[in-house]
Amino acid sequence: MTNNNKKKDEKPKVTSCDLCQYYIYDEEDDSYFCSVNLDEDEMYRFLSSSNYACPYFVMYDEYKIVRKQN
Repeated sequence: MTNNNKKKDEKPKVTSCDLCQYYIYDEEDDSYFCSVNLDEDEMYRFLSSSNYACPYFVMYDEYKIVRKQN
């Protein structure tokens, strides 16, 4: 018997790279990339699933430092 705390109907959290602070624009290549080094298994899950819930996702907030100054 296993103890499973997740609900059966609960969907995994879907994240958008466009909103992540690790999604960096490279001016030399004129493209965006993820600055987190994913291991081989994580990269496979990311590339093969349209609803991959990235464990490294952090919402980008450009005003975070300003709030700390006030």
